[in-house]
Amino acid sequence: MATVASTLVSALADLGVRQVWGVVGDALNPITDAIRRQDTLEWIGVRHEEAAAFAAGAQAQLTGSLGVCMGTVGPGSLHLLNGLYDAKKSHAPVLAICGQVPTSEMWSNFFQEVDNDAVFADVAVYHATVTAPTQLPYLLEQAVNSALARRGVAVLTIPGDIGDQEVADQQRSFAVQRSRQVAAPADVEAAAALLNDADTVTMLVGCGAREAREQVLSAAKTLAAPMVLTLKGKEGLEGDNPYQVGQSGLIGNPAAHLALHQADALLLVGTDFPYRDWLPQDKQVVQLDSRPEHIGRRLPVAAPLVGDAKDTLAQLLPLLQRRSDTTFLDHHRKEFELWHAAQCRLTDPDHDRKLLGRLRKHLDNPDELIRPEAVAAAIDAAAADDAIFTSDTGMSTVWLSRFVEMRGRRRLLGSYNLGSMANAMPQALGAAALDRRRQVIAFCGDGGLMMLLGDLRTAVTYRLPATFVVFNNGRLGMVKLEQEQSGLPEHGTELDNPDIAEVAAAMGLHARRVTRPHDIADAVTEALTHDGPSLLDFRTNPAEISIPPKPTVEQGWGFAIAKMKENLTSRE
Repeated sequence: MATVASTLVSALADLGVRQVWGVVGDALNPITDAIRRQDTLEWIGVRHEEAAAFAAGAQAQLTGSLGVCMGTVGPGSLHLLNGLYDAKKSHAPVLAICGQVPTSEMWSNFFQEVDNDAVFADVAVYHATVTAPTQLPYLLEQAVNSALARRGVAVLTIPGDIGDQEVADQQRSFAVQRSRQVAAPADVEAAAALLNDADTVTMLVGCGAREAREQVLSAAKTLAAPMVLTLKGKEGLEGDNPYQVGQSGLIGNPAAHLALHQADALLLVGTDFPYRDWLPQDKQVVQLDSRPEHIGRRLPVAAPLVGDAKDTLAQLLPLLQRRSDTTFLDHHRKEFELWHAAQCRLTDPDHDRKLLGRLRKHLDNPDELIRPEAVAAAIDAAAADDAIFTSDTGMSTVWLSRFVEMRGRRRLLGSYNLGSMANAMPQALGAAALDRRRQVIAFCGDGGLMMLLGDLRTAVTYRLPATFVVFNNGRLGMVKLEQEQSGLPEHGTELDNPDIAEVAAAMGLHARRVTRPHDIADAVTEALTHDGPSLLDFRTNPAEISIPPKPTVEQGWGFAIAKMKENLTSRE
């Protein structure tokens, strides 16, 4: 007979799981030993369990199949929580296998004991503790099926004395495929009538439409609609798209903002864009989403469509009237192109030596540090068309959003719903482990990277050839910007960093510190062609400002007041 541990490992292999991420511990020793004794699953031992959860979540998002991480009893399991919350909010199917004290000691406040079912109740769509070997087969089925069907986290807790006990082998019933839903015909007809009656339409498209690229572009063409993309909506929809006008929100641009507010009607496809302040609340809205709980959550919806984006749009398109007047679309496309051209001036390494650049340099970059826009643009130019990008929450995401185009088969990952720091590096580890021949590039903030710095070594240990691009401005940059927009002087955001390139080199990575703008291109080429993990430590301008699409008088006044306070309290 097989053991609980070997049955579990065999089931994961049958599901197509490639790696299991975690930190070993006594409660899970039978499982890690079962992994050792087979040749299908790769064990990747990280330096912090949070990195394991982020890596497993990244793999789940990229493949649509199950990602797996492990944490041993007590603290080992608790360390998974932040990464699992990111998986939850990203709708990534992840199985977390957690250790527990022996069954005879449970509920006795034993050493390291925590109640995993209580701890993980909010983050998990399913959680259970195996207290007898016979429970394992059906509890595992329920955990896996719940994670895959509901696109969320399942937590299976296994006490230390259960893993090596025998269990009869049983046929497994895993529901790997999800059914697809098409909106009701009457709802599709109502949506078409609303859109046909509107003089102008703008589309807001998110990652839920990634598999419906052809249908989304056809809808934009038929409606002559400018298309605003969410950050995740860039993936699969941004490249070679003559209708897109960039993004809205704090990382967006004026053209996208105006396209949303000047349209008569909005068509939302596959997005739960959370920022109500950036959405007009007085429009006729059609919202298409596969999750009914998303409908109307952010703004009033006149015509709801619950269904798969690709199949439902295929039903909607024949009912739409083709528009010959493209004035509305052309106007916002031109505004977007003008804005983008102005932004691209900052990507020139010689920017600060030209007339306008010299004027700006005296205001915000007297030390001629590298402008982060130039770094992002250089990466975009050199990266492969199937590269996988990850980005830390904060200013590094702003630069990626504005200067890296998701063309071709490029993919994009980040903590875009949870908003955690420290996600980019471990997500890059997960991506690189799926295919060590594919280019993986992490846009890391210096603050985020330092949180889980130890797992840079994981890239070396397991030969994960990711490139870590560090925007080293010595600041928690987004927090600094938020303080100053509120009229507060910068405080508590400065980071006393070591030489990050030297630290990375000591860990075994190919590493280079870059301080001059004209060295950016060579450094990027060198890192991306290196056969192994590499890190680029760019010393970037901490005063670089990301101007929102529609800056308010209050924000401008607050920024001016903050700068005066900073000058008055300067220690220099």
